[in-house]
Amino acid sequence: MKTNFDFMMPSVNFFGPGVIEKIGERATMLNMHKVMLVTDSFLRNLENGPVKQTEASLKAAGVDYVIFDGVEPNPKIRNVKAGVAQYQAEHCDGLITVGGGSAHDCGKGIGIVLTNGADVTKLAGIETLTEPLPPLMAVNTTAGTASEITRHAVLTNEETHLKFVVVSWRNVPLVSFNDPLLMLDVPQKLTAATGMDALCHCVESYVSENRNPITDAQAEQGIKLIGQYLRRAVANGHDLEARTNMAYASLLAGMAFNNADLGYVHAMAHQLGGQYDAPHGVCCAVLMPTVERWNMIASPERFANIAVMLGETIDGLSKMAAAEKGIAALERISEDVGIPANIKSIGADPKDFDLMATNALKDGNAFSNPRKGTHKDIVALFEAAYKG
Repeated sequence: MKTNFDFMMPSVNFFGPGVIEKIGERATMLNMHKVMLVTDSFLRNLENGPVKQTEASLKAAGVDYVIFDGVEPNPKIRNVKAGVAQYQAEHCDGLITVGGGSAHDCGKGIGIVLTNGADVTKLAGIETLTEPLPPLMAVNTTAGTASEITRHAVLTNEETHLKFVVVSWRNVPLVSFNDPLLMLDVPQKLTAATGMDALCHCVESYVSENRNPITDAQAEQGIKLIGQYLRRAVANGHDLEARTNMAYASLLAGMAFNNADLGYVHAMAHQLGGQYDAPHGVCCAVLMPTVERWNMIASPERFANIAVMLGETIDGLSKMAAAEKGIAALERISEDVGIPANIKSIGADPKDFDLMATNALKDGNAFSNPRKGTHKDIVALFEAAYKG
């Protein structure tokens, strides 16, 4: 655990039902005169959805805007290029991302290219950015990725099928909005996938080599909330109490991993998502029990604590037996919300595991994993997750 550390998050975070109404006011305070909304075509056309509500708030504040709706799941370099071209053609002076992780990551990518260079792939890594992004605000619509508050921009090179991450404090949005009313109509599968991504953020942060007392507190509370409310949010998307608490948990998880970093689950999930264009949260959820069971010997007391946070009783058990109950609890919540049992079900092919393992060990998330593995170890973890 680190005792000397910095702590990053947006300077202003609005949370709670109805906070989306404050977007126009904040855009004005940031001297935004013509902003580009970065979103996808589904959200753009959703009647009274988050994009329409964002537009209404901007109109009320007298802020001009254009809409870029070319965001794809696992946003691609082509999406970033298209967004940059529209931003420049329309002479915009700020960005507002509206959606889940894909919209936020794409918006960050657009901002990166606008101020730091046209080839975003050359900026992959940690603190490679030398210039600030254009003013950026993020309106979040899912409880999971927390990209609306983090320094990570995860993009996919569509030619190589590889995901890469640009990690920089300059990527952190200036203002974030988490309004659970925007999340009421999120489909069950997306609710489950993003919720499990948030749980993975908490777990990986909690066992990360770079954890600190602040991130521990955030991860612990996040795990407890997700254990209580994710199943309810999946079962009934209009359960406002469940949606609100999942939004809170996602925010806590984002603050935790933005500062404590992650581990092999995310490093490997990026390879699955890039190679097969699979949903990120599902990739993380399927890999998490396998990877964390392998990690267990590095920090069994932490996994025992996770068991307790998820409602398990560990009285009288050995440290390792208690830790195993933590892993079993992760498996159970994943199964309950409908996550597939193995990576084979999302299209994984063993012939790709060698290359995927090589790239996973290069991923920026790999370096804070609590147990250090070899290429052979990572291949074996992919194989184990393939069998389920």
